[in-house]
Amino acid sequence: MRNEGKSELLSPAGNPEKLKSAVLYGADAVYLAGKAYGMRAASGNFSDEELIWAVNYCHERGVRLYITLNVMPRTAEYPALEKYIKFLSDIGVDAVIVSDLGVFSLVREIAPKLEIHISTQASAVSAASCNAWYKMGASRVVLARELTFREILDIRNNIPKELELEAFVHGAMCISYSGRCLLSNYFTGRDANHGACAQSCRWIYSPSKVLDLAESNRPDEKSAVSVIEDGGDTFFMSSRDTSMIEHIRELEESGITSYKIEGRVKSAYYTAVVTNTYRMALDSYRRDPAGYSTDPLWIRELDSVSHREYGTGFYFTPPHENANTVTMHGYIREKAYLATALETSDTADKDGLYDALFIERNKLVGGEKVELISPGKTGRGFTADTLRDENGNSIESAPHPGMLFKLKVPFPVYEGDILRGGE
Repeated sequence: MRNEGKSELLSPAGNPEKLKSAVLYGADAVYLAGKAYGMRAASGNFSDEELIWAVNYCHERGVRLYITLNVMPRTAEYPALEKYIKFLSDIGVDAVIVSDLGVFSLVREIAPKLEIHISTQASAVSAASCNAWYKMGASRVVLARELTFREILDIRNNIPKELELEAFVHGAMCISYSGRCLLSNYFTGRDANHGACAQSCRWIYSPSKVLDLAESNRPDEKSAVSVIEDGGDTFFMSSRDTSMIEHIRELEESGITSYKIEGRVKSAYYTAVVTNTYRMALDSYRRDPAGYSTDPLWIRELDSVSHREYGTGFYFTPPHENANTVTMHGYIREKAYLATALETSDTADKDGLYDALFIERNKLVGGEKVELISPGKTGRGFTADTLRDENGNSIESAPHPGMLFKLKVPFPVYEGDILRGGE
């Protein structure tokens, strides 16, 4: 169950490696998909055998696990879906995330004890909608991303206290309504509502000239969407990523039950760092609400992962008032994910250094500035000047992914700690 009745931190798990990162770095719950019926087909996702492992792995560590069933399936898909729902119920997942009324009804019919969360795809924007889902048997509603804090508070005050509310607090936004998008299908034939989004809103468009869009019957009025040229390219649909790390107090006072991090397609490094950062912020607030303030190091951590320009979504302004599209194209790239610690090393040598074994992800050169990330701590910098192979022989670099190497670190190192590029 959720930690002492407090709002949970819910992290994405696109594959088993990312699930381990989410759990190790502080998630109270994770959400993921099997090989079908989820809205992120581009993730590695989980085979049936991996789902069984995932449930056991999470439950052994007191973490809840939710399965996405939020596509909008056609009639021919229902026989296989029925078998899949029975399987999920049998292995003990904590909830399924559903957007389609037919899927909802099927879950209620064949797995009546299985908890149902209503996906953001269902576009719940009112207490009336939430109450309707609750009366049908839903235990949680994932709110539409178009809501402001004031609207969320109004919903919270007009629904049963037993009905949980979940909201996105970090990650990518869509130029669509709560993720219901037709652009990908129109341009490529890849159905976003079946999890195959081509992210057409992120493409680079190259106009023959810079345009100010105006509706034909109102030529003197500029469109709310401007076409901006930048170095010969243009973008007008790409939204900023949401980051609410500077608004933990407002989140904690909002009545939201679950804080959701978007990013099943992102890296294990992204999952670890973002989960770790929000875990630190939430724990800090809960220890001392009156004295709480945002640590600038948390912002630095979130700047280290792959992201677009950050904004606060629609929490403070409604969609029609919010300039929430990017001003520069593309991602701000994350720091290099160099290696992961394989063993715990918490005994220092005579020089106060800890001898740690790592498995490489990206090339590391001796003498390079690096940082170590541990659960509950921001990146701590040092110089990798004692690089050795797994047998203890001095080496100039660790050039091959999967290579084992040893490094002396000026801090205790624990299994699962991340080594990344420094400054």
